Amino acid sequence: MTTKEDVISSDTAEKVSKYVRPIEGKLGPKQLKACVEKRNQEAARKAASYELLLVEEPGYLEAEGIEKTYNITQKNLKESVDEATATKIFNLDLKTFGPYSLDYTRNGRNMLIGGHKGHLATFDWQANKRNCEIHVKETTRDVKWLHNELFFAAAQKKYVFIYDHNGLEVHRLKKHIEGNAGWLKYQDTSTGKLVSECRTKLGQCDVMTQNPWNAIINLGHINGTVTLWSPNMSTPLVKMLTHRGPVKALAVDHTGTYMASAGLDGRLKLWDIRTYKCLQEYFTRTPACSLSISQLGLLGVGWGPHVTVWRDAFKTKQKSPYMNHLQPGAQIRDIHFCPYEDVLGFGHSDGISSILIPGSGEPNIDSLEVNPYQTKKQRQETEVHSLLDKIQPEMITLDPTFIGKVDKTSKELLSKEEEEERSKGKEKWEPRYKARGKSSALKRYLRKKQKNVIDERRMKIQQQIEQEKEARKKRLRGDIEDDKTPTALD
Repeated sequence: MTTKEDVISSDTAEKVSKYVRPIEGKLGPKQLKACVEKRNQEAARKAASYELLLVEEPGYLEAEGIEKTYNITQKNLKESVDEATATKIFNLDLKTFGPYSLDYTRNGRNMLIGGHKGHLATFDWQANKRNCEIHVKETTRDVKWLHNELFFAAAQKKYVFIYDHNGLEVHRLKKHIEGNAGWLKYQDTSTGKLVSECRTKLGQCDVMTQNPWNAIINLGHINGTVTLWSPNMSTPLVKMLTHRGPVKALAVDHTGTYMASAGLDGRLKLWDIRTYKCLQEYFTRTPACSLSISQLGLLGVGWGPHVTVWRDAFKTKQKSPYMNHLQPGAQIRDIHFCPYEDVLGFGHSDGISSILIPGSGEPNIDSLEVNPYQTKKQRQETEVHSLLDKIQPEMITLDPTFIGKVDKTSKELLSKEEEEERSKGKEKWEPRYKARGKSSALKRYLRKKQKNVIDERRMKIQQQIEQEKEARKKRLRGDIEDDKTPTALD
């Protein structure tokens, strides 16, 4: 807990830092390092003081005695919560065009649904306000919101189409055809250009998800492998053997630490992406068809007509699930946790349903990142800022913290052992001294003048050398007879 004195001391340190910053360029390496450490301490104190403003805390279901939380039904929850929360439990009967897929916007305000037979609709599910509804009259495999609620994409029978919030077709991605060939394609939706094309060489792929932390794409293949891709590499960054059969579902948490995978072999495995090791393994009676991880780490699994939610599944082996829901007479198609809400939405063969999962959503909203209550002007400003802050696809790597880092460590701060480690496998660099001023205008003029100068002494010597060469050649031929008799001195 941060005291008032800590907050005052942080404010004082901030005022002092204003006078320290202008003279940083004149500080030595050790003083500069101490200054950076001081700044980091100031940032930690400020973060601790700002935690006082986060008054909301997540709440979970707690059972008494021999009761179990997974036996509590949605009907019991609806009777126990207030009217505003009870409205978040609903069912949409859409049996004609099912099964349905769905997706939430980043702020959790709007919902997008897409039926397998071509029914598309968007609406503000909290206010029960429909935005648009169209029927494309062809097979729709999946739907996805783009950067905000103004545009969404639909993977239809042959091509991928982009629609606006009124349901008008904005663009048809002709190069994004059926995925039977095994191609992964990156499209820049802000410029409309195709960034890159990667051939997986692993056949048809029906499972794909994005790591929210580093934007790496995870693909699940029919041979049981999961591959991690970046747009600047033609080969997978990582290739993991996860299941003995085809991969049916994937999910990655927002911190980029854990991944959940489900296969046709009936196994549900939890992985640590940092070490690529399997942490836990569960068994499902029916192969899971969809997975989702909430903001607070709850794992949702859709299998058959059931939706099972696990709590702390990545930390320890759980003996029983946190909550369980049965949708009678239906088959689950797609499940998603709603951001910043204790709600889980899922699409099935009979339509769309929404249930309450206490403790799944983040209770404290960062309005600088996402704002569910933003106005039209705020949304426009947010869109402009997001375009300005957008990085290039070449910067997508496994470690996003590498971007912007510069090794400023001086040799004076390194020990002899560290210098030896850095010099291993590298040739010793020797500076090359460049001769400055050799090609100046004055030097070129003097060199040219020296070439045109005739030296009489040098000319005489050259003529004498040439005469001696000719005389030597004549003697060898026998053209000239030498009258002098050779002596011992000769």
